[in-house]
Amino acid sequence: MERGSYGPDDRQLLETTARRIYTNAVAHGSLPADDPRLHDARNQPALDLLLDIGLIRLDEGSNRLYPMDPSAVQAQIVVPLGQQGADLLTESARWADTFSELGQVFRTSPQATVHPITEIHGLDNINNFIAAAVNDCRAELLTAQPHGRRPANALAVAEDRDVKALARGVRMRTLYQHSARHSPATREYVADIISHGAEVRTLDEFFRRLIVVDRQVAVVPASDNHHVAIAIYEKSLIAYLVDIFERSWERAQPFNVSGNQAERHIAADVRAMTIRLLTEGHSDPASAKRLGVSTRTYAGYIAALKDEYGVQTRFQLGYAMGRDGAALPLPAPEPDGEVDDLELVEAVEDD
Repeated sequence: MERGSYGPDDRQLLETTARRIYTNAVAHGSLPADDPRLHDARNQPALDLLLDIGLIRLDEGSNRLYPMDPSAVQAQIVVPLGQQGADLLTESARWADTFSELGQVFRTSPQATVHPITEIHGLDNINNFIAAAVNDCRAELLTAQPHGRRPANALAVAEDRDVKALARGVRMRTLYQHSARHSPATREYVADIISHGAEVRTLDEFFRRLIVVDRQVAVVPASDNHHVAIAIYEKSLIAYLVDIFERSWERAQPFNVSGNQAERHIAADVRAMTIRLLTEGHSDPASAKRLGVSTRTYAGYIAALKDEYGVQTRFQLGYAMGRDGAALPLPAPEPDGEVDDLELVEAVEDD
């Protein structure tokens, strides 16, 4: 074994058997080199490691083993390992750059249209694909993130990735639901990426997750359990998804608007959406999901409406809203038969 080539197995040996031998040597000042206990099948590898590292030195004159100060040995072991780690990180970055360049070649080639849709199975594979696609992004990144809260660890990973994209000059626009404004972790994430140039807005309506990278690839879910996603390369499909995003973007409220006026806008949107869901007869869990809140929070919205109209039951609430015109049906769809675009976008779970 060459010095500097130590690995996890050696470290584990040093932490266990070799540590006991070294501690014993320190306690007694030295150990007899010919002690048979040091040369059995269990202790011999540990003794060899201590001698090789230099934590134990054999004095041939006295045939005894003397412990050495670890601080005198540490740099000889740790510095080469650190250099190896730096070399591996550099090599890893070069591999990533090479794959990024090849990915750009593939996505801009006619070959991408031969297989316009690719299935990705497993959350880890989905997240890795998204991370690679965002790292390859050079011009524009569109994301629609449903539900109110995202895990703090997922936001931390996204923040590092997104800030790097923004530093490359990428224009980034992100949609959340209004309920995301009540998440401290999300507010912190949004404040950071906005400070780096991103644009973030929130919408009252429920939508599904969507990621579009450079208008060359779009990622949407392909299963209810979020374990399957599809990557879309077909230009016409991507253009359709971008159109859906743009319509939602125009209706959304900027996340960075502060003050009472912004809060009044959001409160009015949430109230209107709650009334709509209530009058359409959706169940509480379904309505809560569409608003991106918990069922308990949604029940609170209903309770607030009851207080507003001075009633005690939902039946009375429906009657009161209908009397005042609050529960009038929504306008009919346009004659061209268009449906709610937001319902056509499927979801992908995070990371």
